[in-house]
Amino acid sequence: MSRIRSVATSAVGVHRRTVLAAAGAVTLSAGVGYVLRPTESQAAPAGSQAAPADEAPVAASRKVDPAAPLVPYTKGTTVSSVAAPQGGSGYRRLGDGPGWSRVVRSELASPRFDRSSRRTALAAFVQFTDLHLTDVQHPLRVEYLRAYEPRAWRPHEALTVPGAISLVERVNALRGAPVTGAPLQFVMTTGDNTDNNACSELEWFMKVMSGGRITPNTGDPRHYEGVQNSGLGLYWQPGSTARDGDKTLGFPHLKGFLAAATGEVLSPGLNLPWYSTIGNHDTLPLGTYGSHGDPYLAEAAIAGRKLMSATEAEAKKLWDAIKNASDPKGVGYRDFLKAHTRSTRAVTPDEKRAPYTRADYLKAHLDPAHQGHGPVGHGYSSANLDAGTEYYAFRISDDVVGISIDTTDSGGHFEGSIGTAQLNWLKKTLADNKDSYAIVFSHHTSKTMTNTRPDPARPGERRHDGAEVVSVLAAHANVLAWVNGHIHKNVITPHKASGGRSFWEISTASHVDYPQLARVIEIADNKDGTLSLFTTLIESAAPHRTDYADLTQTGLAALYRELSYNAPGAITTLAGEPSDRNTELVLRKR
Repeated sequence: MSRIRSVATSAVGVHRRTVLAAAGAVTLSAGVGYVLRPTESQAAPAGSQAAPADEAPVAASRKVDPAAPLVPYTKGTTVSSVAAPQGGSGYRRLGDGPGWSRVVRSELASPRFDRSSRRTALAAFVQFTDLHLTDVQHPLRVEYLRAYEPRAWRPHEALTVPGAISLVERVNALRGAPVTGAPLQFVMTTGDNTDNNACSELEWFMKVMSGGRITPNTGDPRHYEGVQNSGLGLYWQPGSTARDGDKTLGFPHLKGFLAAATGEVLSPGLNLPWYSTIGNHDTLPLGTYGSHGDPYLAEAAIAGRKLMSATEAEAKKLWDAIKNASDPKGVGYRDFLKAHTRSTRAVTPDEKRAPYTRADYLKAHLDPAHQGHGPVGHGYSSANLDAGTEYYAFRISDDVVGISIDTTDSGGHFEGSIGTAQLNWLKKTLADNKDSYAIVFSHHTSKTMTNTRPDPARPGERRHDGAEVVSVLAAHANVLAWVNGHIHKNVITPHKASGGRSFWEISTASHVDYPQLARVIEIADNKDGTLSLFTTLIESAAPHRTDYADLTQTGLAALYRELSYNAPGAITTLAGEPSDRNTELVLRKR
């Protein structure tokens, strides 16, 4: 029987190695794809002794006084308060709601009651996932599927950039970890950083994370061209007084909304190092089509025609093909667009909407213009670029190693898998770091790694599903957690194996669908033969209550959350159960 209960936590000590890591004083091992070689981020400063080829200095996070006492910092987290709907039915405004209590989960180990007074922190970091930064005017978007499935288009999609900037601002305001008080060491994104696999979105993502001015607009620089000023009642027309389907549900008339949504915003960039993991929306057009190299779709992405409407029957056929993976290469989608050429509307062509390749993704991360607080490449290196891989390892602290794997399948479809070469690399990396605890990061969850289509770049290589990855992780006693996203829902799953080997799978909700969250994860040694992983959800820094007269980037970020709550067809269970939110996950110490 699982043992789950709520608990109040108190301040704890901190492991000296954790403090040193936060101050940038620890040397770490770094795996770079399946070829291990020195990279730009491993170059030693002039006058210093070069690190070995498989070592690199840790990227410095916030400077910490090792003698200063650590105090849990819960302000701005969901322990303190969570956005909550106000009023009755229909379109609902949001306000300040009570926080979510912490739940102890002891399915994998039984902790002692007095552990809080003895524990020391080993690591603390933040997970972003499924930001889905969206070029809403992109010609290949399939908003018209809303004719069949309301969830196929979100009324708040034009605000993904200010919403993500507000999440960065929240992390920058945190003064320590919520339970241990340890300094936060880095942020890891676990994929679907972009939505349409468009170069425009990739540039916005890099600037959101590392800082810079962003104009989330493509096509005509003077005004928006898309479904939200199309006059079509299928979509919310915020700037029009005419009735549409969403206004009948209570969505507001907001004059100036589209101009504000496509106007310039400023991201301060994270004041922490950040690492990147790739998702299916970052590798595949629309997150599902293995159609890179299709000249028709590549040209349509940058061309001056956009389809904005379809019949319900047509929308259902295309929706079913996507969900059932019956058109993984996008051939049916291409034919559908060709058949509806006369129904398209004129928009301004823009080459910034071109699809980006895996190499483009790596080059963007390696670009010094997007280095921010580091590290160089944000986990990736020139070795990844040379080898055509997007997986790597990095040292979190002396005690903990991080491993980012690529679970996307270039053969098409939104579910994932990994190839044999990567699986063997994962086994070797875990074995080589057997004296360190390991945290594995990916986009897909164990249950959504069911797509084993061959990778066109490696057609003879076998693909492996989530069950095989679970078996590999469970075979190594040093694995503490597998952290992922993709499902847009908070779910925490215990995985137990023989011989005391076990780990937690931590799946976190997206920042595009309500309740729009990210997660702080802390690792602590309880000094009683157990370890604890603390998970604490955070919202963006935007106020819970919106002001329709405030169309600044902060006001837009608040509106982003409110609109997402009210989106027609939105799934209402994505926050998960209390035991999937703010938790203490206990493990037996190896």
